[in-house]
Amino acid sequence: MIDLVVLDMAGTTVDEHGIVYRALEDSVTDTGASVDAADLQTWMGADKTEAIAALMELGGITADPELVARQFDRFRALLAERYEANPPVALPGVEDALRQLKASGIKVGLTTGFSRDVAAPILETLGWGIGEGQLLDAVVTSDEVAAGRPAPYMIHRVMEATGVRDVRGVVAGGDTVVDLLAAHNAGVNGLGVLTGALRREDLEQHPHSWVLDGVRDLPRVLESALVSHQ
Repeated sequence: MIDLVVLDMAGTTVDEHGIVYRALEDSVTDTGASVDAADLQTWMGADKTEAIAALMELGGITADPELVARQFDRFRALLAERYEANPPVALPGVEDALRQLKASGIKVGLTTGFSRDVAAPILETLGWGIGEGQLLDAVVTSDEVAAGRPAPYMIHRVMEATGVRDVRGVVAGGDTVVDLLAAHNAGVNGLGVLTGALRREDLEQHPHSWVLDGVRDLPRVLESALVSHQ
């Protein structure tokens, strides 16, 4: 029995037009660092401060804390500017899927490598409320835990917020490798989706319960899994 589904935001439930990918790259290359596309993808789902620091080091620039903080501010400014010009939207079928999950008694939470001040305006733009009678039961951002993905803390914080205790009743994941690793480290059922930049074979190399075309397919898969266990 699944009690809780925990999903990533950008690339998993939200189409933000690849803006975060480009803003992260630009905030790092502004320092003079070179950014390899594979490294950028590896760090996409992580806490963005951690990602900027890691990508700077990989690109040949010392990740001085003051410089990292300055580039994170630059990252947030780029996001705000570009989201205003091209607002994020829900990925196809996601809102219907979340409503189906809620209607079947499953709680829904989101986690993100964004900080709260970045995530909140996106959710407001989408009209996704949090709390009783809303689309979402909880949202946890990377600045609210000791470490972002692949650490399990955001998933466990959503469990805490929703009163779910058994990791066996939780599905968590997203469109990046660190989403699957976080789910594995949290001891929950891992979900990979193909609405991001990675291919099926990229995600299937890592621990997972399902790799689906998108979140829109999750209610059907969970219903089938429930029936097969009855």
